[in-house]
Amino acid sequence: MLKRNCFYSKVGFFSKRIILSFSLIFTLFIAINSAQAQDDGIPTDEAVISSGEKLFKANCKVCHAVDQRVVGPALKDVHKRRPVEWIQAFVKNSQKVINSGDDYAVKLYEEYNKTQMTSFDFSDDEILSIIAYLKAESAKEVVAAPQATGGDGEVQQEENTSEYMTIIMIGLIVVLVLILAVLGLIIGVLKKHLNAKEDISEEDKEIVDQKIDLQKFVKSNAFLGIVAFVFTAIVLKSALDGLFTVGVQQGYQPTQPIAFSHKIHAGQYEIDCNYCHTGVRKSKNANIPSPNICMNCHSSIKTDSKEIQKIQAAVDTNTPIEWVRVHNLPDLAYFNHSQHVKVGEIECQTCHGPIEEMDVVYQYSPLTMGWCINCHRETDVNTKGNEYYDKLVKLHNETSKEPMKVEDIGGLECSKCHY
Repeated sequence: MLKRNCFYSKVGFFSKRIILSFSLIFTLFIAINSAQAQDDGIPTDEAVISSGEKLFKANCKVCHAVDQRVVGPALKDVHKRRPVEWIQAFVKNSQKVINSGDDYAVKLYEEYNKTQMTSFDFSDDEILSIIAYLKAESAKEVVAAPQATGGDGEVQQEENTSEYMTIIMIGLIVVLVLILAVLGLIIGVLKKHLNAKEDISEEDKEIVDQKIDLQKFVKSNAFLGIVAFVFTAIVLKSALDGLFTVGVQQGYQPTQPIAFSHKIHAGQYEIDCNYCHTGVRKSKNANIPSPNICMNCHSSIKTDSKEIQKIQAAVDTNTPIEWVRVHNLPDLAYFNHSQHVKVGEIECQTCHGPIEEMDVVYQYSPLTMGWCINCHRETDVNTKGNEYYDKLVKLHNETSKEPMKVEDIGGLECSKCHY
């Protein structure tokens, strides 16, 4: 009995030791993983992630997405695939990493049709902020796009609503016709009743027997004068409207030599306008992108497309593509894109409309002098962080409680646009 108790006590002792050992190992494993997760060197600060998001959307989104392949690979969990130092070196100079013989870089280069990634002059901290943004996006659960619950039913509902409105309108017209018919019958009955009376006066009888002479009314001077006045007013109004539209090409939508869709590029893939129109922030003109910019992506995307082959032919023969200009300003008017986009921070859609929804670009705004002047009268000047405006703001606030508009800093002076 004593031996059995000793045996059980030893078993219990060793069991406790084993359980304690496993507990210590498990705790140590969790601690190591937590330390690795915390010490991967990737910031979690919201400000850094926000900064990285801006850099990614402005520079990387053209070729990369987080969870799908575009021109380059999807970047979800890229921080787990490669070390931070490797990513920083690759972003700064991908060709240098490839030439070094790095297996992963060479494999990427071969897999993506030997397309060289653009080198970016980013600091290590800027690249780290992009990685922080990608890490934060990778951690989010992919939420499937909700399926439309209405589908054809919603379309059918809209059609039914339209049918109901049509039926209501027809019903109102029928009711109006019936009311007029009833009034006509009532007038006829009243006339017969009054004619049947023998004691009706001559004046009343004259009113009862009165008939409208349509031919006489049409030939009257009053009717002819009204018609002449209306006709002259319509002709003059049409002539004035025509004069005001001389040189205005609002709605102009020419056919281009290559079928390029802004709806696909700027809308579906959210490519930044500045990626293609490189001069919009630093030049008077928003230049038309060169074929080489197009081929940055299309050297490996939709290469069998006839439209892409036209661009490739232009590159091979060094022949410019003869795009048709859509937006034209008179030579007497000066307009600077960089002044409005860079300094004024005006969005492209303000003047060009919903460009991200256009398959074929058309002139959205009238681009008239009155249209420009109204914009200068209504637009607030962004003076924050710009010492140039400090004295102007002080002087303006002394005489007005309204925000300083463009017109307050000379936006309506003739020499600003005409000189």
